[in-house]
Amino acid sequence: MTGATGRVALVTGGSSGIGAAIARLLAARGMRVVVNYLRSDKAAAEVVAAIAAAGGQAMAVQADVRETAAVERMVERVSAAWGGVDVLVHNALIPYAVASFQDMTWEELGGKLDSEMHAAFTVTKAVLPAMTGQRWGRIVYLGTGLSRRPREGMIALGTAKAALEQFARYLAQELGPQGITVNVVAPGPVEETRMSQHVLDDALKQRQVAATPLGRLAHPADVAQAVAFYADEDNAFMTGTTAAVDGGVSMQ
Repeated sequence: MTGATGRVALVTGGSSGIGAAIARLLAARGMRVVVNYLRSDKAAAEVVAAIAAAGGQAMAVQADVRETAAVERMVERVSAAWGGVDVLVHNALIPYAVASFQDMTWEELGGKLDSEMHAAFTVTKAVLPAMTGQRWGRIVYLGTGLSRRPREGMIALGTAKAALEQFARYLAQELGPQGITVNVVAPGPVEETRMSQHVLDDALKQRQVAATPLGRLAHPADVAQAVAFYADEDNAFMTGTTAAVDGGVSMQ
């Protein structure tokens, strides 16, 4: 991909797992990358150092993406250093309960829905002025295959991410005339992430691998490749779409 050089990409939740893989790949493709993190300052610094060692540009910025003032401060800091954000990759994982509906409280389900949408709303609002001003932008949200393929105990995450997917479609329709694309990358289970360690025991992992045509779980780098495709300057005519990064599970 050729058209990314110099663009500023903000990756929320960029200090580990999928977010770190995305940050490293976008930097390798020539973008200046903002590694947002909540608490993992050491891990974020390591991602920035790895990018710098590979010849890229990156900075780490702490902000809770659920807090409007914190997000606005983050974007102001980026704007002062590098100008406006050209590419938003909203990857930050908002905590959620793993439980059946019958065992779940409204605070657990409604709280996840509220936090998920509030974070997406807040970070998108913060970066849009620069994108609309230049009539160019790329927005990529991280979803999940659980939005369409339910799994036991995952109703809070699946429902919240389904709402995020529809939010993305509405934005794609509204922002298209301004040169801004909005897409979703929806992974299946991903190795080497806190989420997979939290919800996938060995037996469930084995069943998931057996059900996957490509015969393994995704790696963070697999997800990063799909995000980088959507984020690139050359990908100018896809918007409102969802890419399933699940090894073929969703076609069955």
